[in-house]
Amino acid sequence: MKNLIFIICAIYAINLFSSCKDDDNYELSPGNPVLEAKTDVSSALFGDSLPFTANVSDNVPLSVLKAQLFFGDDIVDEQTIRTKTDGEYSGKLFIPYYKNVPDGTATLELTLTDTHLSRVTKSLDINVKRPEYPYLILVTSDKSYPMVPTGKAYEYSATESFPSTDLNAYIKTPAVGANGNEITFGWENGAITEGSKGEIPFSSSVGGVYSVTFNTKTYEAGPFFELTVNGQRMSMVDKENFSIDMNVTQGETLKIEGLGNIAEWWIDPDFFTRKSDNEFAFAPITGKYRIIANTTLQYFRIETLSGNDPATLQADGTGAIWVIGTNVGKPTVAANEVGWNTDKALCMAPIGDKKYRLTVVGGQSVSLGEINFKFFHQKGWGGEFTDAVLTTTSNIVFVGSGGTSGRDPGNLGLVDGVTLEANATYVFIVDVSAGISNGVLTVTKK
Repeated sequence: MKNLIFIICAIYAINLFSSCKDDDNYELSPGNPVLEAKTDVSSALFGDSLPFTANVSDNVPLSVLKAQLFFGDDIVDEQTIRTKTDGEYSGKLFIPYYKNVPDGTATLELTLTDTHLSRVTKSLDINVKRPEYPYLILVTSDKSYPMVPTGKAYEYSATESFPSTDLNAYIKTPAVGANGNEITFGWENGAITEGSKGEIPFSSSVGGVYSVTFNTKTYEAGPFFELTVNGQRMSMVDKENFSIDMNVTQGETLKIEGLGNIAEWWIDPDFFTRKSDNEFAFAPITGKYRIIANTTLQYFRIETLSGNDPATLQADGTGAIWVIGTNVGKPTVAANEVGWNTDKALCMAPIGDKKYRLTVVGGQSVSLGEINFKFFHQKGWGGEFTDAVLTTTSNIVFVGSGGTSGRDPGNLGLVDGVTLEANATYVFIVDVSAGISNGVLTVTKK
């Protein structure tokens, strides 16, 4: 019996070795993939769909045909096709349309791979240029306008009696050539971007007949509402908001131009003292700040910066303190309450000696009968001033401690029996000169 078992095991081992040997031969034996590129496209336009065709064959089973389009060393589009049998295969790649890319040479690379991992590659150079359209189309919510070439390279214009000085529209091209596609240009993240239909916030300083222009290479366009601070142009974030980051010296005069109604704007006393209709002395300490002009609410929002980002409170007490919560908002609570939306956090004005100021007016920028906001280390969740690190002797507000205090730790509330006075000014100052774990809050009625 033992001999029979031994014989059976030996036969099994021989068969297994033979099978593995056959598999090794199969894996090691090279294929002979043959790739004939039948694509005859020597030139194309940005924004085109690029067709390709190839005849493929092999003496072993095929696997895939991969098509890749290169701009220099960058792959800008690719497609993989399963090649089950010998024969002809076709596909399309998209030639991207980018801002400011010069005419040049793209490379179409076709790679055929078989199941033995043998491969062959063919490369084709393609001259690519930016299309010159016979016209563009300016598209609004209820009407379209033709934009015609101005004579300047890649520039188009629509001159019409538009219904308003504000014109929200996107731009699209016709499809040109046998492989062309319609390209759209719209507003995304404060700039004109290809592939978008977001409405571009055009705005003219004059009504009636005016021109809207667009350059399909540089994406320069107009007209736009233009604001400047000391001659520096503010960037348009969206139709309502313009922004500029700049270094400002305490006491420096900032001249803001481009607003015909600036005399009607609300000016934040924490940051500015008005010297004339469009000139303002800067109140906080010297540093880098972001000035945001909101044309709907008609006020300037100021944020302290560290580099290019909103500043945070540092361990030594420098940086910024932010206000988040309900019953407070600038220019008014009714129009722009902060709430618990960290994107709307108010930056306190750094006034020196590691002190930070928030000025509000009863019934306007702060509610009269109730408050519920707190101080944070950053414009967002994270470090915050709880009752363990912030104290006050104010007879107007208290720092919540949770439980029966009626406020979460650190949230501010009005002292029992206190109601803020309408139109009275209240100045909140957080002093961290003794350390950020030993903050002191004072509240003064003026």
